[in-house]
Amino acid sequence: MHQHDTGNRSESHGGGIWVSSWTAFAAVMMIFGGAMAIFQGIAAIVKTDVFVVTRNYAYTFDMTGWGWIHLVLGVLVVLAGVALFRGAMWARVTGIVLAGLSMIANFVWLPYYPVWAIVLIAVDAFVIWALCIGARDSRDATDTGTPASRR
Repeated sequence: MHQHDTGNRSESHGGGIWVSSWTAFAAVMMIFGGAMAIFQGIAAIVKTDVFVVTRNYAYTFDMTGWGWIHLVLGVLVVLAGVALFRGAMWARVTGIVLAGLSMIANFVWLPYYPVWAIVLIAVDAFVIWALCIGARDSRDATDTGTPASRR
């Protein structure tokens, strides 16, 4: 065993359970953002007058239907976030796609809850960035045989 070997392995080194710090950050943020989307969805389904709709927007949606969209998307984002802790490449790709869809859903959610939607859009942007940078760090670690965080 080499002196610099800490037991951290990316999925290309045998599918170990440890992931890079950026991937872990993205996983935590996905779980957080997904949970918030679940709460938004539940609130919109249970009590549609919880949200005040701003007038003069180019689009309007039924709050109950919109609540179901947020609920389902939130559950999928949380599940992908949990799968990211295993370092699975499918979870990384799925996470990027779901975070992009979540950004779009929260953009359309702006008339209903603008501040919250902007916060979740920012969270989704950080998730996409962290998943993309985490993939680069994993490749760098594979190329040199050392964890990227130790260089």
